[in-house]
Amino acid sequence: MKRSAAFGLAAVLFPLTVSAAEVDLDQLREVVAKYQDIEVALADGYITPDNHCVSAEGEGLPAELGAMGIHYIHPALLQITGTEPRVNGNSTHTDWMRPAILIYEPQADGSMELVAVENLVFEEAWKASGSTEELMLNGRAWDHMADDPATPGDEAHGFMPHFDQHVWLFRENPMGPLMPFNPNVTCEHAKS
Repeated sequence: MKRSAAFGLAAVLFPLTVSAAEVDLDQLREVVAKYQDIEVALADGYITPDNHCVSAEGEGLPAELGAMGIHYIHPALLQITGTEPRVNGNSTHTDWMRPAILIYEPQADGSMELVAVENLVFEEAWKASGSTEELMLNGRAWDHMADDPATPGDEAHGFMPHFDQHVWLFRENPMGPLMPFNPNVTCEHAKS
């Protein structure tokens, strides 16, 4: 997956915050509701490096799992250190009240609808920080993502091995609010 030069490198350092065991999803929804206006997200430093809409089918998984959408990342929160051959960084950011990633679903009229938020911690950075805690959110362990070169899909979505957790705040997910894919999300209107 090619990454745009606009992706940039971030040298901002953020303190290690251990993932809270319990997060009030209604409070989180209220805090991030301002990002329903994508212009607010862009003004706050969120970018999409390649405008790629992630779908289960596109990742070699069953189409009935649905999609994630287009990820708008905050390079400073992820502490991006490079983008080739994969995105890498020093992020150990787990503050849910300021998520590192906003996820939007492209709409038929060309607009973007905020459907979820996500945090991502690079595996190497997490280990280097000395953290031994398992990353948990509301009783669910974060997903460990690492590309398997033996499969056609990219299980890590262009990133180095990492842990991530999605939270579906603005689109009901029949599989649960903390699952990675949502059958109620589509990439049907994404620009190719």
